[in-house]
Amino acid sequence: MDEPFVKAKKILTTLHNNGYEAYFVGGSVRDYLLQRPIGDIDIATSARPEQIMAIFPKTIDVGAVHGTVIVLHNDEQYEVTTFRTEEGYDDYRRPSHVEFVTSLHEDLKRRDFTMNAIAMTIDGSIIDPFGGKKAIEEKRIQTVGDPNERFFEDALRMMRAVRFSSQLSFLLCKETESAIKENAALLKKISVERITIEFEKLLSGPSCQESIPILVKTNLFQYLPGFTDEIQSLVRFSYYKWSQLQERAEYWTLVCYLLNKNDSKAFLRQWKLPNKIIEQVVKNRIFLEKVIQTGWNKRLLYDCGIECIQQIERILEVLRIHQEVSPLQKFKKLPITQRSELDITGEDFLLWYKQKPGKWVADLYEIVENAILENKVENNKEKIKEWLLSCNQK
Repeated sequence: MDEPFVKAKKILTTLHNNGYEAYFVGGSVRDYLLQRPIGDIDIATSARPEQIMAIFPKTIDVGAVHGTVIVLHNDEQYEVTTFRTEEGYDDYRRPSHVEFVTSLHEDLKRRDFTMNAIAMTIDGSIIDPFGGKKAIEEKRIQTVGDPNERFFEDALRMMRAVRFSSQLSFLLCKETESAIKENAALLKKISVERITIEFEKLLSGPSCQESIPILVKTNLFQYLPGFTDEIQSLVRFSYYKWSQLQERAEYWTLVCYLLNKNDSKAFLRQWKLPNKIIEQVVKNRIFLEKVIQTGWNKRLLYDCGIECIQQIERILEVLRIHQEVSPLQKFKKLPITQRSELDITGEDFLLWYKQKPGKWVADLYEIVENAILENKVENNKEKIKEWLLSCNQK
């Protein structure tokens, strides 16, 4: 048994000693069977929320009404949830009624995919009532029970299915794929923020190239913000190795570039992205297109900055646009890399020219920066002053 489970055994032991059933469940068990890194450890138990909070000294009520309590143990947080059944998915996402039960089987039955409906005992024995282990061995994504019912309960599960295909390099079984196509329009009922999370995970998966066509085949793409009728552009997504990218802004820069969105900012706002990400994407795209058209020059490198250069370099690699010399190497050789390194200030300009502040100051800054970058003048206050006055610059 992997270390994360060993560390969490104390939670199960405490529940057992108090007369309750308790098991490891969900994604951690799936990843254990796949020999992937184990993330959060989730625990399912027959104990009710108030009983869980009475047993453990440190807990956080994050959703006791739905059966979930966070238990704090040795500086780790564990989500402990009471066995439950769910019904009445009025918003195609959250159950309107949750009933606590004492059966692990009933609890696993409500889950999305068979690979996520596996439990593990404290001694490592696997409980697999719906064939999840076989689905994992066959690299198959299959719902627990009727896929139409599962997607009607929670329409986000359709995006999760495609995301898992990208992350795990699994295939959707025919029934799952058909049900997604039939129920794709239900995705309109889901909040953009939740769709965004799944879409980003899909793009970052090692099998993104194979999963993007599923969005097209099932018509899910029609219900992604700004993707309606973008079928040809979306097909191009599968030409590239998205997994080479690293930052959120890089993924969205490539999305905007491939979709050729004229107003990147408006498109990204549809996805409810943070303003910081939006601004970085807008900057990235401007410089990306300049570099593709003309290549790097000293001024572009200077204006771009090291973070933007690194992101654009990775995007160019994905686009298979070859660069003979790394722009980072060129950037590091610049005499200045940002305005704060200048040996002058705007106050110097005002003093030298005895003029009131205005746009001319910004223009003069740019003239000086260009001169230093092109080695026409040294980054030294007196030499800059001498050069400006001798050239009659202003």
